[in-house]
Amino acid sequence: MNIAVIDGQGAGIGRTIIRRICREINVDITIIALGTNKVAMDNMLGAGAHRGLHGENAICEFLTDECIDTLIGPIGILCSGGIKGEITPKIAHAVFHADCTKYILPLKAHGLYIPGTRHLEIREFIDEIISDIKKGA
Repeated sequence: MNIAVIDGQGAGIGRTIIRRICREINVDITIIALGTNKVAMDNMLGAGAHRGLHGENAICEFLTDECIDTLIGPIGILCSGGIKGEITPKIAHAVFHADCTKYILPLKAHGLYIPGTRHLEIREFIDEIISDIKKGA
């Protein structure tokens, strides 16, 4: 199973997700860290990702050319200008069109609000993602 985790800035969410996957999913998996910048990629590699790529061109080529089963990231990866401007239109397009299951963390940012998520914490979203991946593994 190939799991890509995409994040930007310091990749705090990406690191948390990768640590949980490494700790809780005991099947043959490869985790690919897709950082919008080198710091984000390096931090996700430090959390246990097996491979890392960073920058617009590398992310877009990877999402277009590679076969992945799952893509995980914060809601900002779907929006041009998301993650404090680090998500380009090209990245948002590549994420949206990636042929895989996408787990989007509905963070309350960018003025985006998803009804039904008001009282949930990031930890609960990650719990659900890990549980669903285990079922499919």
